[in-house]
Amino acid sequence: MELRDYLDAVRKRWLWVVAAVVVAVGTAALINARATPQYATSVTFFVSTATVQGVTDAYQGGLFSQQRVKSYSGLLTSDRLAETVVDRHSLGLTAGQVRARISARPVPDTVMLQATVTDSSPNRSEAIAGAIAREFVTLVQRLETSPGASRPAVKVEVIAGPRLNPDPVAPRPVRNLSLATLLGLVAGAGLALLRGLLDTTVRTADQAQAVTSAAVLGTIPLDAAARREPLIVGRQAHSPRAEAFRQLRTNLQYADIDKPLRSLVVTSAMPGEGKTTTATNLALAFAEAGSRVLLVEADLRRPQATSYLDMEGAVGLTNVLAGQAELDDVLQPWGDSGLTLLPSGFIPPNPSELLGSQQMADLLSTLRQRFDVVIVDTAPLLPVTDAAPIAAQSDGAILVGRCAKTTEAHLLAAVTALRAVDARLLGCVLNMAPQRSGVYNNYYQDRRRRHRGGPARQPTVRAVAVAAADQPGPDRSGPNSPGADQREPVGSGAIRAS
Repeated sequence: MELRDYLDAVRKRWLWVVAAVVVAVGTAALINARATPQYATSVTFFVSTATVQGVTDAYQGGLFSQQRVKSYSGLLTSDRLAETVVDRHSLGLTAGQVRARISARPVPDTVMLQATVTDSSPNRSEAIAGAIAREFVTLVQRLETSPGASRPAVKVEVIAGPRLNPDPVAPRPVRNLSLATLLGLVAGAGLALLRGLLDTTVRTADQAQAVTSAAVLGTIPLDAAARREPLIVGRQAHSPRAEAFRQLRTNLQYADIDKPLRSLVVTSAMPGEGKTTTATNLALAFAEAGSRVLLVEADLRRPQATSYLDMEGAVGLTNVLAGQAELDDVLQPWGDSGLTLLPSGFIPPNPSELLGSQQMADLLSTLRQRFDVVIVDTAPLLPVTDAAPIAAQSDGAILVGRCAKTTEAHLLAAVTALRAVDARLLGCVLNMAPQRSGVYNNYYQDRRRRHRGGPARQPTVRAVAVAAADQPGPDRSGPNSPGADQREPVGSGAIRAS
């Protein structure tokens, strides 16, 4: 991965970074609010030898004092000093509590030693420091005085303090919040990068093309209104999503100039990737261009095209294949749009065998002769094998993948399944891709406003789009018009379930 890839991974998951910063700062703020303020009192000691004669003795005495300073750091935090302080001063603390409040450090490259007493009470901190200043000097004199000697070999003096810092040394809100913010940024960016490295879902058209080694025929943008209005008719006819399906239709028309495509199979790797909505809207886009289009509902596991088009699906494809009904009796025109639906019919116990039969191949051949474009909506490739034999019998297959959900492994396995039966993969469609630019949306929003503010006119989708509610007229009703009484009836020869 290049630097740009890392930056993209963090940018795509910027909410993770924000969440990590919020958690870190919130935790630091809670700790600051609940922490007891601590006050520090410092005392500085100077260590020297008792007698100095000449430069050499002074130099050696300085080295000796520096060595002693290191030892005295431990003496300041020793049990002996703490017990002496507790015995001679009324502090209300045990020797262990006093020792825990004392810290010592030698001042680098000097013979000075600094002791700091930290306590939640500023007065007690100052009292302990004063006691240490007196008792430490006495303790050193006692320890450094040899038997029979009148003076100690090392002299310790207090040269600064005890000095109380009036401001609490802990907690430090500004420092803690700053460190928490930095830690949150690092943790959030790390999690985003880790998720990006572990993420194997397909997110871009280039990624889909690299995985499948096939062209990306179209990218369908994500539209929040698509769940309520999945078809590109009515208000959705002027959306960026509708234009994406028109672009997909154009790409398919020019996929093979010498041999125009007459039958297309629309499938996906796994369920929930939008193959049925893609097949239905692609059929509407071809019908809008004036083609005679047949949508075959060949997903015999979970047929959904009939519910999108609000049509009857109890009798259809399976009845024709089983010899229970004639083809003309089950074809259902969707208004006068040029789109015809061949519903699934009853759910058979053996969909794979039925769809891979010779009767299905003969039926597809017949449908190619009667319609300009035959679009077959099939089951996903990986859970079942229904789609593979139909794809082999058609002019080509379109593989639909859902952005940020379909994995590279699933997409590659679906391509392998198609190639295993010598099916022709026309290309891929990346569904529900985020719209990264507002220019595209603004263009179509302006177009919608002009359409709503202009005079009444015929719908863009020929005889299919829903007319506006304020445009009355018997010829304005369509298959998706509001209200059951405004829907186009099914063709006169259609068979309805009793």
